[in-house]
Amino acid sequence: MRFVTFQQVGKEPRPGLLLGDAVVDLAACGANADFADMNAVIRGISEEQLAVLGQVCTGRRRPHAIIPLADARLCAPIMRPLHDMLCVGVNYRAHLEETIRHFDATFPEPERPVFFTKRALRVTGPDEPLEAHAELDVQLDYEVELAVVLGKGGRDIAPERVAEHIFGYTIVNDVSARALQRIHGQWFRGKSLDGFAAMGPCIVHAGSMPFPPLLGVRSRVNGELRQDSCTSRFLVDIPHLVAELSLGMTLEAGDIIATGTPSGVGMGFDPPRYMQSGDVVECEIDAIGILRNTIH
Repeated sequence: MRFVTFQQVGKEPRPGLLLGDAVVDLAACGANADFADMNAVIRGISEEQLAVLGQVCTGRRRPHAIIPLADARLCAPIMRPLHDMLCVGVNYRAHLEETIRHFDATFPEPERPVFFTKRALRVTGPDEPLEAHAELDVQLDYEVELAVVLGKGGRDIAPERVAEHIFGYTIVNDVSARALQRIHGQWFRGKSLDGFAAMGPCIVHAGSMPFPPLLGVRSRVNGELRQDSCTSRFLVDIPHLVAELSLGMTLEAGDIIATGTPSGVGMGFDPPRYMQSGDVVECEIDAIGILRNTIH
């Protein structure tokens, strides 16, 4: 089951289901699921409504109307997150090594997960131009990441209960301005410029894949493969990431947790290979799809 936010010409964005090369407004599924946006879906949808939507996805129930993607555009699944994005740093060993090389640092492999936040007031959706902010930094980098979307909040969540709290998974490009990271001595500023949270094309419901999901993770720039890894290579897996984050801190439905990027980012090359205006960056994760953006 793939949840999307879509928009038709002259209309407001709506939450829907992605069915091949078409979308269906949730309100047209016969599930009394007339939600205003994806945050409302995540926080309010019932198991009974999910069951009806599942029947639509499998063809056992016909929706009232099907909209071809040619007549609509996909937006970021969550256009306005309720909170800043929660991010995990250096969660693949090879990316840790290239980060150490680039920043000329000498820190060991972390014994516990490294967390930071990313401002997400302006989210870039699939096929939308991605603002480069070249007046601030020309070292523009890409980071493909699997993102966990929570469907149930909680605090002090045990690893074995984490699956109960997950609504689904999406793709995030954790766009990063490397010079700003170096200048400010931390990650927040260089990862939080408007549009630097790219997300999409959909949220795959957690019930549609095994837990924890083992998925291929790739990125391309102008068709050239740059990153190619798998979530099986996480240093800390999803159950323990979410459990650790929730220790003494309340998580809420709708929270987005980006789980880290593999090696192959632009700064990892010698010399570095940063994105330029006109470049097309594609972030791909198995079972979810491709998030494609052109640098503007």
